[in-house]
Amino acid sequence: MDAEFQTAATPAEALDRLEALYDLSVGRLRDALKAYLDKGVPPDPAARARRDFSYPALRLTYQPDGPPPPVSRAFGKFSDPGVYTNAITHPRLFRPYLEEQLDMLAGAYPLTIETGLSSKEIPFSYVLDGGDDFDLDAAAPAELVRHFPYADLSRVDDALPNGERQPAPGEPRPLGLFDAPRVDYSLQRIRHYTGAPYEDVQQFILFTNYHRYVDAFVAWAIRQLKEDNEYEALSAAGFVRVDANTKNARAAVESAPWRRFQMPAYHLIAPGGRGITLVNIGVGPSNAKTITDHLAVLRPQCWLMIGHCGGLRHSQRLGDYVLAHAYLRYDRVLDRDLPLEIPVPPIAEIQIALAEAVKRVSGDSSEDLKRRLRTGTVATYADRNWELRYAAEARRINQSRAIAVDMESATIAANGFRLRVPYGTLLCVSDKPLHGELKLPGAANLFYQKSVSEHLQAGIETIEVLKRDDASALHSRKLRSFDEPPFR
Repeated sequence: MDAEFQTAATPAEALDRLEALYDLSVGRLRDALKAYLDKGVPPDPAARARRDFSYPALRLTYQPDGPPPPVSRAFGKFSDPGVYTNAITHPRLFRPYLEEQLDMLAGAYPLTIETGLSSKEIPFSYVLDGGDDFDLDAAAPAELVRHFPYADLSRVDDALPNGERQPAPGEPRPLGLFDAPRVDYSLQRIRHYTGAPYEDVQQFILFTNYHRYVDAFVAWAIRQLKEDNEYEALSAAGFVRVDANTKNARAAVESAPWRRFQMPAYHLIAPGGRGITLVNIGVGPSNAKTITDHLAVLRPQCWLMIGHCGGLRHSQRLGDYVLAHAYLRYDRVLDRDLPLEIPVPPIAEIQIALAEAVKRVSGDSSEDLKRRLRTGTVATYADRNWELRYAAEARRINQSRAIAVDMESATIAANGFRLRVPYGTLLCVSDKPLHGELKLPGAANLFYQKSVSEHLQAGIETIEVLKRDDASALHSRKLRSFDEPPFR
């Protein structure tokens, strides 16, 4: 093994060293940047040769005498003997996740855990925190790129989760789906798009496509902060944070500059990240893919789409629910990453929790719930005006037996399947375009007043059900390929 790699006796010891190595690399990079910006002194080429600016690496070696024992769980297991490694960023942020994965592996296999410096350097832009200690006007970006590691996007891709990359014989295998440069790229994008710190993203994520759900969530979240429960604070778009002691908390959240951000996010924070995140992704599959591409690096327990749809059946009424168990993918944005012929299966635990939550929140009898909650296929289009081509689309909709149409759900489910994040969809029928019930202003406002609160509560209750039932069961083996990395 490389001399600079050190063996750790325990996962905790390995994580302590990863944190120390990362802090050293970031500190050296920031010091070198400051020296260049203040005095024009470029970094010593020998510093980069010594990997002074490199991400730390975690390396596991598993070399049993025979084949790996069969382990039935979905993650925390080895498919083959070998050396497994990943460059790690923000080890302090990811410590609970890394500790969980390492504890599972160390408890089931004889392995060697090592830490050291990787060959991948930290891009200089990822250590600039906006503080006053850097005069970024002192040098052109092209000059900084000459002397410092930069975010080279030609080296950042999703070939591994897409199943397009296989290690060469004798080459170390990956520990997880995402390496450090890909993670850092997404963390910065999360801040940019959502207007809230990526550190505040919780393990349970709700997506919606209407700001009215945000208003209802904020009001509910602020009430939770006053009650005896696990929730500690609300982190809101516009980089605002309130807690139980904040005066006029709702006004503080609503007056924040959330409109500057494409997909505002709101995080009701609980210890261990076991709170709830709500993201208003707006309308359309492009945003849905963009934000799920990035949130996936945080390895959430699940994400759920809680939005509006058009009902396609005559028997449906405005305010009825649609629980998707299949998706007709006309969104197109994922076709190159996940071919259309790949099925996107429902996640049983989430389906059960969604149905149970609707029953609890609505108070409907089993018979009334059966009339109001339809389970079936959701067609997701990229074109909001697909109705203008209804004559051409009718045959496929009929063949698919679709019961609802929207613009995000299939994208969110397909990207969850692709990136191994459990997913689910509970939609509310807001119009019936094929039956003359269009979303006109008067009827829409009445619908929103009646439906938004209950629908949101159903999504929240689903998360509470999943928490009580042990969310680790969500990570079904149906999301894993036969040659997955060991980490979830």
